[in-house]
Amino acid sequence: MAAGGRRRRPLRYQSLAALVEDSQWPFLFLVSDFSYGTDEYDGEGNEEQKGPPEGSETMPYIDESPTMSPQLSARSQGGGDGVSPTPPEGLAPGVEAGKGLEMRKLVLSGFLASEEIYINQLEALLLPMKPLKATATTSQPVLTIQQIETIFYKIQDIYEIHKEFYDNLCPKVQQWDSQVTMGHLFQKLASQLGVYKAFVDNYKVALETAEKCSQSNNQFQKISELVSGVLGCPRPSSSSSFSLSPPTALLYKPIDRVTRSTLVLHDLLKHTPVDHPDYPLLQDALRISQNFLSSINEDIDPRRTAVTTPKGETRQLVKDGFLVEVSESSRKLRHVFLFTDVLLCAKLKKTSAGKHQQYDCKWYIPLADLVFPSPEESEASPQVHPFPDHELEDMKMKISALKSEIQKEKANKGQSRAIERLKKKMFENEFLLLLNSPTIPFRIHNRNGKSYLFLLSSDYERSEWREAIQKLQKKDLQAFVLSSVELQVLTGSCFKLRTVHNIPVTSNKDDDESPGLYGFLHVIVHSAKGFKQSANLYCTLEVDSFGYFVSKAKTRVFRDTAEPKWDEEFEIELEGSQSLRILCYEKCYDKTKVNKDNNEIVDKIMGKGQIQLDPQTVETKNWHTDVIEMNGIKVEFSMKFTSRDMSLKRTPSKKQTGVFGVKISVVTKRERSKVPYIVRQCVEEVEKRGIEEVGIYRISGVATDIQALKAVFDANNKDILLMLSDMDINAIAGTLKLYFRELPEPLLTDRLYPAFMEGIALSDPAAKENCMMHLLRSLPDPNLITFLFLLEHLKRVAEKEPINKMSLHNLATVFGPTLLRPSEVESKAHLTSAADIWSHDVMAQVQVLLYYLQHPPISFAELKRNTLYFSTDV
Repeated sequence: MAAGGRRRRPLRYQSLAALVEDSQWPFLFLVSDFSYGTDEYDGEGNEEQKGPPEGSETMPYIDESPTMSPQLSARSQGGGDGVSPTPPEGLAPGVEAGKGLEMRKLVLSGFLASEEIYINQLEALLLPMKPLKATATTSQPVLTIQQIETIFYKIQDIYEIHKEFYDNLCPKVQQWDSQVTMGHLFQKLASQLGVYKAFVDNYKVALETAEKCSQSNNQFQKISELVSGVLGCPRPSSSSSFSLSPPTALLYKPIDRVTRSTLVLHDLLKHTPVDHPDYPLLQDALRISQNFLSSINEDIDPRRTAVTTPKGETRQLVKDGFLVEVSESSRKLRHVFLFTDVLLCAKLKKTSAGKHQQYDCKWYIPLADLVFPSPEESEASPQVHPFPDHELEDMKMKISALKSEIQKEKANKGQSRAIERLKKKMFENEFLLLLNSPTIPFRIHNRNGKSYLFLLSSDYERSEWREAIQKLQKKDLQAFVLSSVELQVLTGSCFKLRTVHNIPVTSNKDDDESPGLYGFLHVIVHSAKGFKQSANLYCTLEVDSFGYFVSKAKTRVFRDTAEPKWDEEFEIELEGSQSLRILCYEKCYDKTKVNKDNNEIVDKIMGKGQIQLDPQTVETKNWHTDVIEMNGIKVEFSMKFTSRDMSLKRTPSKKQTGVFGVKISVVTKRERSKVPYIVRQCVEEVEKRGIEEVGIYRISGVATDIQALKAVFDANNKDILLMLSDMDINAIAGTLKLYFRELPEPLLTDRLYPAFMEGIALSDPAAKENCMMHLLRSLPDPNLITFLFLLEHLKRVAEKEPINKMSLHNLATVFGPTLLRPSEVESKAHLTSAADIWSHDVMAQVQVLLYYLQHPPISFAELKRNTLYFSTDV
């Protein structure tokens, strides 16, 4: 029985079977019951649905993302045999989170209905096999047994797998109760995905065999049209010349089934309690399915898009994406296309309304002529002025503020014109940020002439492009020159073949896409295996933020080993992040290998990998351990996520003997000091040996080292100074940040928070000056003296910005949310989401600290003298 009590009925194939038997024609790869077009956009940015290019025989690219897979839908044809996945009675579409088990039934019922349709389609594919095999043994066979087995390879196995799955799942959904378990069924289904892999590997041979057989039979068109009608596909018009139905349809149908079951696994996990016996089984099934889809993409990817040159040669698109090129001493956004034998750099032409967009080729290099200059060989890059940090931070603030305004307009059902205006402004700021934030040089050279320089935001992207090009260069490539006609054909194909359609900014995301995570990701990098020889090894961690990736943490260098064991924990701040990247490097100590573009020693990337930060997996109290594979290297790591509001909750220490979590006034009184000893010692150590460290205060220290320092300071251990001198400087910087974060209330106090927010928003400079200085005078003396001490330290750090890359803006971004934040009561009163926390509060907190950092030196004595002239009421 199907979901909702329906008996599973096959589609009506009698007339089709008769025609197959009469014509003795092999039932070819049938057409799908829905089409898979690629999204194209016209000059106005409107979506157009276009099918695959005529005559295309390329493999389809499988979308692994849970939001992008085509939805299976049944088309009622021929007496309404299609089944629509209707939810069971008594369940509304918007079921509350507490009704997780009911939501499981809703998800399963819809999936079961689509599974029924899928099995019917597989039956249709298998239908002609019997008569074809029967004729194969006669004196006039239509096909040989070998041809039949090639064309219908593994379809019978796939059918049996899904039939068994359906028959086992159906009664469980029909007899539903809270104790039902079905994770083992999905786990078994996932474990049989090797059959699909065999099916895909056979695709090319099956296609060639089917085409040869079809060309020798005059009845093909009739059968093809009848099959199209049975499966609900549009028939070709009578005037059109005969051509095969898209062969990708059959390939995509089984693979799309894996994508669909992967979506269902995502949904089931959302509504399955962690302690439910199904939970680990569903997690395992999801992992297997995702790995399978990734492996299929790796196999299919190089063949998925191609263009035929005027000489009849096939040139395939392997990779494309938006890169920032340094051209004529300025930054230009380019769309770069890597084909099997050529790299082409293009830009979108401006088009008038109603006309399709086109690319204009700026330059191209045959891969046979493309070389990567070594760091010492590359000449210094043309003078490109780096965008000031404070301007980049301003853009981020504007983007966050505009996001909030758009959300408010939507919540209040504002005018669409106003929302579009805000979106346009947001896009402009995001575009500028994308254009001006990259700093990592990627130089390529034409051995016959010119060099070209791109700037990337991450070493990860540079490595991806380099590896993709070098892999193609291993083939026997010939140098060539494209004629104007050939170049025009190639550039014209770029719009049709591109896989990256939009500039990677959040403005181009759909409203229902995940906003990402806001808060803190705790990551432990445990160990790595798979190195072929001993080396000096370390890892870096990157997360995405505002459309590009930022390096957030770095392990220590593990020397002369093939099996490094770091076991280092890091706390990484997330700002709408959706991905975590881990890069593994071999440390280079040869000072002659300096990259002239950025004056830094180039370390060798040994491997790299990326994982999606799925909120359902990450947002748990327990550590989630995983392994990421990269070029044969396996890195084991654990992670857990803490939302921003949870991470900044201040819990006063129950013991009054330590310093962490204890009021600053209590600590200074006990120590008989003006500034806590921990603050003075950490600042002194950073200024002694860390002030020139790249990313000081931004790069996370090892959490275990920070906890060790915390324990020593809390115990007032005599070995503090010795331990400080031996400790990694990033751990000392992290200990200072942790001290301020764990104060029972922020350094600038809960009471004054609203006034600081109002003061920084004032437009008149004189009024703002009076207000901001008055607020400092209103602080308790220990808070004020400590704040001024820290302020002068941060200014000294910023003086070394050319070396340590830490500007006043960077430092304000790191410390602002720690020194100043709303009380829990106030926070709950006006914040509705994690994104709001970032846009409403954090940006303002950064601005407050930045105001004082940019202010001329502030004297405690001078402030106190001026107290007489101002009211102390706040």
